[in-house]
Amino acid sequence: MPDLLKPARLGPLTLRNRVIKAATFEGATPGALVSDDLVDYHRRPAAGGVGMTTVAYCAVAPEGRTERDQIHMRPEALPGLRRLTDAVHAEGAAISAQLGHAGPVADARSNGLPALAPSRLLSRISFRCARSATRDDIARIVRAHASAARTAVDAGFDAVEIHLGHNYFASAFLSPRLNRRKDEYGGSLANRAKVARAVARAVRDEVGSAIAVTAKLTMDDGVGGGIWLDESLRTAAWLEEDGSVDALQLTAGSSLLNPMYLFRGGAPVREFAAAFPQPQRFGIRMLGKKFLRAYPYQEAYLLDSARQFRAALSLPLILLGGIADRGTAERAMAEGFEFVAMARALLREPDLVRRFAEDRAAGRPTRSLCIHCNRCMPTIYSGTRCVLVDPLPPASANR
Repeated sequence: MPDLLKPARLGPLTLRNRVIKAATFEGATPGALVSDDLVDYHRRPAAGGVGMTTVAYCAVAPEGRTERDQIHMRPEALPGLRRLTDAVHAEGAAISAQLGHAGPVADARSNGLPALAPSRLLSRISFRCARSATRDDIARIVRAHASAARTAVDAGFDAVEIHLGHNYFASAFLSPRLNRRKDEYGGSLANRAKVARAVARAVRDEVGSAIAVTAKLTMDDGVGGGIWLDESLRTAAWLEEDGSVDALQLTAGSSLLNPMYLFRGGAPVREFAAAFPQPQRFGIRMLGKKFLRAYPYQEAYLLDSARQFRAALSLPLILLGGIADRGTAERAMAEGFEFVAMARALLREPDLVRRFAEDRAAGRPTRSLCIHCNRCMPTIYSGTRCVLVDPLPPASANR
């Protein structure tokens, strides 16, 4: 059984342990550039012991941002990204850049650019129509992923995570509900998977073995007529056959149609409303419960679905979803998962992995302080964070 807290290989990369800080939207990139807040956001879990932290969300094109202040990979962003990677490396952790194109999840109103989707649809994000991507759009976006990966290498990232989930651009093509095309990118799963496979291939060809390449893939999106396990398993098998990724991180839900299907636990509609000005505040209060549906929380709530991928694939897998306590993470190791990805528990306790090691040495269990209330989610819009009362000491004290 892999040891959760011992060094592990991820493609060409060696991580100091098997715990990855999952990508979570930080809301800390004003002007679509790295800020001191973003650096500290990732330095904290790095100082707290994670093997790798993941920066979310680095768009590959301006229209692919979920909103205008989100980083998009370009020369102007490079100095800040280098400062960020240097800060994480100084704490002994690796750092990954999540690369993707938001597609129909992009906020066209905020970006001032039309959102792109497989087929024309009215976006619940901007209340504007996303236009159907042309073949030229698809080719440009595939190339943009490769260019963004090169920028990540130049900025000192150790890995990139290709976003193939949550009904973003590539995932929207995979969805029978969102992809109604009649050309070579629609219809059969083989056609609908062409974008995801082309993006992963382009990134791998660009970076070779210089850095690790992972992909975040939706197992099911929780949407009627959308992505389901049988087709997602076939897509994962193709990615494995292509040899384009070093590992898959398995996820669920749709940022466009059913976001809480990924997070589970409470749906903090009131807190989300309070974080926005009018008239958005009124709209969230009136309609939020329809969009932010509450799902029961349980430890490792994606494990049952992920087991089917583990049984079918030899590719290294990263288990995500409701991993908060050490026992849960070690259970994932026992079931054949090579890595675990954690988010909310590390927002609550950036030094949780350090506590994993201390508690194991002392022969006691580790229980996270995170209560899965999801109130950390709206804080990114109000400038606050879910952290311990006693913060980590300054970076210099942890080296």
